[in-house]
Amino acid sequence: MSKKIAVIGGGASGLFAAIFAAQNGNSVTIYESGERVGRKILATGNGRCNMTNMNADIENYHGRNPKFIMGARNKFWVEETLEFFSELGIVSKTEDEGKVYPYSDQASAVLDVLRFRLDSLGVKIVTSFEVEKVKKKKSGFNVISYNGQSEYADSVIVATGGKAAPNLGSKGVGYEILESFGHKVTELSPSLVQIKTETDVVKKLKGIKLNANVSLGNFKEYGEVLFTEYGLSGPAVFSLSSRLKNQKTISLDIMSEYSEDELYDMISVRMYQNPKITLENFFVGMFNKRVGQALLKYCGIEPLSRYAVTLGEKEIRRICSTIKKWNFKITGTMSWNNAQVTKGGVITDDFNPNTMESKLVNGLYATGEVLDIDGDCGGYNLQWAWSSGYLAGISVGK
Repeated sequence: MSKKIAVIGGGASGLFAAIFAAQNGNSVTIYESGERVGRKILATGNGRCNMTNMNADIENYHGRNPKFIMGARNKFWVEETLEFFSELGIVSKTEDEGKVYPYSDQASAVLDVLRFRLDSLGVKIVTSFEVEKVKKKKSGFNVISYNGQSEYADSVIVATGGKAAPNLGSKGVGYEILESFGHKVTELSPSLVQIKTETDVVKKLKGIKLNANVSLGNFKEYGEVLFTEYGLSGPAVFSLSSRLKNQKTISLDIMSEYSEDELYDMISVRMYQNPKITLENFFVGMFNKRVGQALLKYCGIEPLSRYAVTLGEKEIRRICSTIKKWNFKITGTMSWNNAQVTKGGVITDDFNPNTMESKLVNGLYATGEVLDIDGDCGGYNLQWAWSSGYLAGISVGK
């Protein structure tokens, strides 16, 4: 018997939930607060859509209980996701670090094929419907908008996303809806976001990119780092931003292939091979010129008009130590507008990991970012969205 299913939110997990709920013969309506669905999908992967990651596993996910993802991990994961999109017509390709993109490099293609499938299944999409609350009835639910519209549903899937990127529709309403049914929400903070630091050094290096081993406490990531006027950005920094709690310093190893002793020998040879070169130009060919100058100033080695051959042993040791561990004092992160995902969310203990159904309220489901699960940078969060949406979709209305 067909049941009426309301999906609140037309993002990645909501679209998947709607597709698989409709494939089970249910009458499905997506209620989207914006003017169109899938706006965040279009923004992923810098407009290319980093669909998933071939290496996705439990260690790439965070929250109070990362093991919650295992229900999804065991039923619908990377292989099943790629097979599903292949059936919809997406040819994919795998790039560095297991990142998977559509071969066309168009996020719009991913959204288009999902919309085509929704259309073919008769899923109704209601845009500009901003849900204020959901009320439980004796049987089913009323989904109520801010302008007073009320729609009945036998079951409700909350797929609203978190608070990251509010300009793309993530305003945090899902937390309020689920709290109204007795669910608890952890502390929320921006994640996969740029880290703000003291700006004395980074401002002078604005726009420069380099590859580095980035350390935040006991956590390390290797990858591209971008210096900005407010701090540090880039994939390695994004990934570590989820580990930021109580950390005061972020460190860069900008020549990770070499030990301090090897660097000492390299710099000593370089110094005597070019006795007439000044410190201003000493690192040209080794680093970006501005990086070399900033490094020396950070080490207190001035003026840069000195000849490099005047460097003493202690000064060289200080340079080598800084190359291996260049510390930047953390002052915070950029805002929700810059974040790719929300750290924290609705506590997962009160949901069934195999169905995404609430243990407190029958017929109420939650998927994706609204739950206390967040992934590393590199396609992991979209994989969680697809998988949790799938579980809710196949479970709802049964």
